[in-house]
Amino acid sequence: MEAILTKTSTILRNPNLVIGGFLAILLAGITFIGGSLIPHDPFHIDMGNRLKEASSVHWLGTDQLGRDVFSRIIYGAKLTIGLGLFAIILAITIGVPIGLLSGFYGGKIDAFLMRIVDGILSFPDFILAIAIAGILGPNLTNVIIAIVLVRWIVYARVVRSLVLAEKEKEYVLASKLSHSSAFKTIRVHLVPHVMPDIIVMAAIDVGKVILLISALSYIGIGAQPPIPEWGAMLNEGRGYFQVVPSLMIYPGLAIMITVLCCNLLGDGLKSYFDTRKGGSHFE
Repeated sequence: MEAILTKTSTILRNPNLVIGGFLAILLAGITFIGGSLIPHDPFHIDMGNRLKEASSVHWLGTDQLGRDVFSRIIYGAKLTIGLGLFAIILAITIGVPIGLLSGFYGGKIDAFLMRIVDGILSFPDFILAIAIAGILGPNLTNVIIAIVLVRWIVYARVVRSLVLAEKEKEYVLASKLSHSSAFKTIRVHLVPHVMPDIIVMAAIDVGKVILLISALSYIGIGAQPPIPEWGAMLNEGRGYFQVVPSLMIYPGLAIMITVLCCNLLGDGLKSYFDTRKGGSHFE
C-alpha cells in the first residue's frame, strides 16, 4: 500500500503527466468508443444544408457537402489517432528486436544493420515518407507502410545505443558467466532497462506520426475523399477558408490538441522514470 501511495504521489506532483494522461484518456475514449456515439452519419451528403453555422443540430456546423463536421472529426479520430498508434506499434515491433540483437551480438551483424540504418537516416523523415508513399500510391495503407519503413530505424538505433551501454555492466556480465542463454539475458536484464526510454520515445513519437499522417493527407498522398481523416479535412476545407474558416480550424485544433497531449505525456513519463532512477522501472 505504501508503494502505491508513493507512486501516486509522484504522479500527482508531475503536472505534465497528469494533464497528458487526462488528455490521453479522453482521446482514447473518443477514438475507440466515440464512433458509436456520433449524432450523424459522417459520410451523409445533404446539399441543402451545406456550409451551415454551428447549431443545436450540427454542433460544429456542416461542410461544403452538407456533412456534419463534428461527426466527421470524431470519426476521423479513429483514423488519425488509431493509425498513428498502429504505425508506432509496428515500428517498435520491428525496430526494438533488431536494436537488441544488433547491440548485444555486435560484429558483422551490427555493422551491416547499422549501415542500413545510417543510410536511411541520411534522408529527412518527411521527404522519405513522401517518396515511399508516392511510389506505392495515394491511400492510408501505403502511408502507414511508408511511416513504418521510416520510423523503425530510429527505434533500432536508440535501442542499440542503450544495449551497448548496458551490456558492459556487472549484472549483464554476471548473467553471461552464469551461462544464461542470450535470450534470457536480453529478456531479463536488457529489455526492462530499455523499455522506459522506448515508452517515452513512443509517447512523443505518436504525435510526430499523427502530424506526418495529416501532412501526407493534406497534400493528397494519404486519405482520399470522402474519408474524414483530419489532414484530408484540412485539405477539403482549404478552398472555403475565407468563407467558413472553421472547416480548417476544427480539424487543426484536433491535431494540435492530440500532438500537445503526446508531448506532455512523453515529458511527464520522462520525468517520472527519472525520479525512479536507480531501481527497476516496473516494480
